[in-house]
Amino acid sequence: MTLIHIERRGPIELWTLDRAERLNALPDLEDGEAFAAACEAVNADRDVRCVVLTGAGRAFSAGGDLRAMQDRRDLFAGAGTDIRERYRRVVHRIVRSLYGLEVPLVAAVNGPAMGLGCDIAGLADIRIASEAASFGVPFLKLGILPGDGGAWLMPRNVGYVRAAELLFTGRTLDAQTALEWGLVNRVVPAEALLDEAFATAGQISAQAPNALRMTKALLRQGRDATFDQILEMTAAMQALAHLTDDHAEGVAAVLEKRSADFNGR
Repeated sequence: MTLIHIERRGPIELWTLDRAERLNALPDLEDGEAFAAACEAVNADRDVRCVVLTGAGRAFSAGGDLRAMQDRRDLFAGAGTDIRERYRRVVHRIVRSLYGLEVPLVAAVNGPAMGLGCDIAGLADIRIASEAASFGVPFLKLGILPGDGGAWLMPRNVGYVRAAELLFTGRTLDAQTALEWGLVNRVVPAEALLDEAFATAGQISAQAPNALRMTKALLRQGRDATFDQILEMTAAMQALAHLTDDHAEGVAAVLEKRSADFNGR
């Protein structure tokens, strides 16, 4: 079964993790390719300005398949070297692809987001949670560790001490606590989740698309680059932005007190 159901709505793509009968468990062996293909297609399509990611059914994603772990099959089969290579080719391909997505990613977290599911949500630029959402990274409860880069990602999302508490205790956060900890931007009733996500995606998509992608790149690089490095990147990107039709349109729109109509040129 194809993991990601993709629906296009103007400049926005809706990606739904479509494995509801298994609480959107992942990854199956083909899931790395599924995420890579979806992200590469968006990066190559200049008409896409934002992606909304959610889950089918009552979960966002329950994370790893415990039966597969117990049976030592699929991702977890074979020797340690085999498992390591599958993590690189499957799990790491998922998170690298999402981290490299050039347009803003809005996660609409509709239910439990556990393990890899939590860290996939954490890779989104903006996270909106249903009141039914919950978040956890219970790797240590299973006798394993965060193999998806979560030890790098979680401290950047909630700070070191809160990341340490989540990882070391395996506790689960409800939606309101996730909001208080800064893991999500806001919490909304379940029936309003996709409407809120698309309203946010619509505001994002109204911006100049090339400047939007460059701004996301700066934010990503800003996590690890020095201030001087970011200033140099900004100067180069800004020079390009000043020469675009969209810049001229944006200035004219402000002066004429109207909404800008950006065309990506």
